[in-house]
Amino acid sequence: MKEEYRKLTQEERTALATQSCACDDWDAVLVRDGFNPKYVRATRFSGTVRLGRFDKAFTLPGGMKKHSGLYHATLHNVTVGDNCCIENVKNYIANYTIGEDSFIENVDIILVDGKTSFGNGVQVSVLNETGGREVAIYDRLSSQQAYIMALYRHRPELIAALKTIVDHYSEHVSAETGVIGSHVTIADAGYIKNVRIGDYAKIEGASRLKNGSINSNEKAPVHIGVGVIGDDFIICSGASVEDGVTFSRCFIGQACKLGHNYSASDSLFFANCQGENGEACAIFAGPYTVTHHKSTLLIAGMFSFMNAGSGSNQSNHMYKLGPIHQGIMERGAKTSSDSYILWPAKVGAFSLVMGRHVGHQDTSDLPFSYLIEKQGVTMVVPGANLKSVGTIRDGRKWPQRDGRKDPDRLDCVNCNLLSPYTVRKMLSGISILKGLQKLSGETSDIYAYQSGNIKKSSLLNGLKLYGMAIDKFLGNSLISRIGKADVHDVASLRAALKPTSDDGLGDWVDIGGMLAPKGVVDRLLGDIESGAVPDAAMLGERIAAIHANYYDYEWTWAAKVIESYYGVDLSVITPEEVISLVEKWRTSVLALDNLLFEDARKEFSLSAMTSFGADGDEKQRDLDFQQVRGSAFDSDPFVVSIKDHIVAKNALGDKTVALMQSL
Repeated sequence: MKEEYRKLTQEERTALATQSCACDDWDAVLVRDGFNPKYVRATRFSGTVRLGRFDKAFTLPGGMKKHSGLYHATLHNVTVGDNCCIENVKNYIANYTIGEDSFIENVDIILVDGKTSFGNGVQVSVLNETGGREVAIYDRLSSQQAYIMALYRHRPELIAALKTIVDHYSEHVSAETGVIGSHVTIADAGYIKNVRIGDYAKIEGASRLKNGSINSNEKAPVHIGVGVIGDDFIICSGASVEDGVTFSRCFIGQACKLGHNYSASDSLFFANCQGENGEACAIFAGPYTVTHHKSTLLIAGMFSFMNAGSGSNQSNHMYKLGPIHQGIMERGAKTSSDSYILWPAKVGAFSLVMGRHVGHQDTSDLPFSYLIEKQGVTMVVPGANLKSVGTIRDGRKWPQRDGRKDPDRLDCVNCNLLSPYTVRKMLSGISILKGLQKLSGETSDIYAYQSGNIKKSSLLNGLKLYGMAIDKFLGNSLISRIGKADVHDVASLRAALKPTSDDGLGDWVDIGGMLAPKGVVDRLLGDIESGAVPDAAMLGERIAAIHANYYDYEWTWAAKVIESYYGVDLSVITPEEVISLVEKWRTSVLALDNLLFEDARKEFSLSAMTSFGADGDEKQRDLDFQQVRGSAFDSDPFVVSIKDHIVAKNALGDKTVALMQSL
């Protein structure tokens, strides 16, 4: 319902003038019925001003109460909602609509100057500082959309269509008047210009905010803290930017946390990223990218599900044509302390980088590897991370640490460690490793690969680990498919194992944290190019639909691989063949769990107890260790979870075997 305003009565005008208020044209000051001039003091009005009622008081931290109203402020073309408190505005507030129950105190200036899109449409030079991969940010940007904009430059019609979608959205939200939502707090802030501020946002002590949108809401408020300086930005729901962070030309996604003097420019941060102390320049930080250390620089790289060690660094130029090089660390890749990578390079999924690497390796077909520097040479240890307890712990913690409270989630995030994306790479990795054996001979101690080396023992272990992981994934898919169906005879078994469509066959891609068949993604891109996806709303819906169908796509892919990898035909498969596959799966799952079990045991070794019980004997050392770590090895929560996993998988195997034996 449209709010009704009236002109001030003569008594109200007299009261306001008596209370040190001033206005060149009192007829331009409009109020709602119930307005009480008692709560408007020392305020100057300019242009058209609309005022609501001032009926309530704010209870501030510490128990202090302040009644809503206007005190020591200057307003120009401002609409003030009911029960707002605006106090001590050093300069003025201009061209804003302020929602109800908002609190603005001790600010310098808040204004909109001319028509603005509030950060929508800003071009971010991600990955390549010199340009060429610009992403146009806007309120509805997802990591999937940004990935396509940045990396699909070989399809110019697609990029043009996406730019048109963003341009139309930006024009739609452009205005000469800004919005400060309801229940907003702005306190002790400096310069705020051309910024749209959503409901329930808190801006406390920010130094400067210019040309941006703060997309806060009641379910997922945004907090901007002391000393923050930001230009040309979008900040999504649930994000917090604290403690002296500086950023320019940045998109800060849902539930992201930036703090402790972090610095970022031309960078994109998507769901649940965290950045503290260090610096980012031209990075694509996909979901769950985390960097906490002051000495860490992330530059011109693409990351996701990543944890950067202290002192991690990259170089994006070789002092020739400038900062034109880029790198990709696929999902789950990590860096250890003091690691260094000379771009261009590509690091395989869930790999760990240790030391300095200047050989421009591409290990994307050797996922779960260690990249270790030895005397200036990159040593690749294929599959080593499959037996790391840290990798499994990461995979479990990501869903638990999803801080998004907003039901309208922009990014589609798939946290799976094993998927058609990584398993296909492992299948390629096996072919690569066997090819190296054949080329150099099985008696070789060192195999050259991608400007680096692979030791014979590492190659053999890699083949073994990849084989177990493939068995585990394919068995998981098979057993899950059977478990979801009504299998009561051989015919129903074969019917259950038949894929529902061909979508899922072929290569898979990781589109900004979403795993999907390349063919399905290509179909979407074609529709964008043709204009069949005309706006941001439909684009988001189409991407979400692909994400929702992941497990159907996964089975289509897995079914084909099961047939080729194990030499079976699912259309005529027998219960005995299923039992054989289940036992193969069980063997691999238990073997990998035992490797994780032994890796976890290292955390309770004597060397791990060094510095515990500093002034006592061995007994006191052991007791100190248990008190600090919280438990002995056998009762450690993660160790217990491994044991429970072994029991559960054994039971699942027994259940599936029993079902097959009953057919």
